[in-house]
Amino acid sequence: MILTLSPHSLPRRHSLQDQAYQALRTAILGGELEPGQRLVETQLAEKLQVSRTPIREAIRLLQQENLVTLEPSGGVRVATFTCADAIQLYDCRIGLEQLSVVDACQKITESQLQQLEGMLEQAERIVTGKPTRLSCFRQLDLDYRFHRLLAQSSGNPWLVLLLDQVFDKMLLLRIQTTRNNPTVLDIRTEHRAIYEAVRSRDPKAATEVIIAHLNASKARVIREMEQIQLESKIVQ
Repeated sequence: MILTLSPHSLPRRHSLQDQAYQALRTAILGGELEPGQRLVETQLAEKLQVSRTPIREAIRLLQQENLVTLEPSGGVRVATFTCADAIQLYDCRIGLEQLSVVDACQKITESQLQQLEGMLEQAERIVTGKPTRLSCFRQLDLDYRFHRLLAQSSGNPWLVLLLDQVFDKMLLLRIQTTRNNPTVLDIRTEHRAIYEAVRSRDPKAATEVIIAHLNASKARVIREMEQIQLESKIVQ
């Protein structure tokens, strides 16, 4: 994984606030800054070699996106999600992605189908070896790109925009769970079923498999989150 917070990482092409925001956002969604990790302005400013002002403004923007949370003490941490959050996010995805696959069945191009198939082949190669932190992030990236391409193939840019907002939170949620159990992901058999239904241009089958996939994913994530919470209580 490429680290984004190394010194000299901010070329002065855009405003320092924008650069700091993009660097921190990438670090959060890339797992370099992990869920629950405390963000210290002075440390981040030193790493990015900027003053604390652009860091503070970047954190404010990230807070608006619910990627960081402000503690009562005034500290800031990378957001973590509860089981209730996970259920609600998945319910949003189920509603939106049904629209995605139904329209994709009508509008997807041969080029887009080939891209989806390529992602399935990449997934097969990734999961053949022993799970690692890197392979886990590669699976997360493939999962995101697969679902986003389906949304794009629907021809509905508003749907893509709405899903992008959900995908960011989902990515952080998946990082929170897959760092303990990489098997939470299943981007081979379930994605294959979605692909086959869309390729057959069968909206009924596509709707059924996308709902089944997301419900199965939700169940796996909830189980993992409950296990994490249980282990946390035992440690305490």
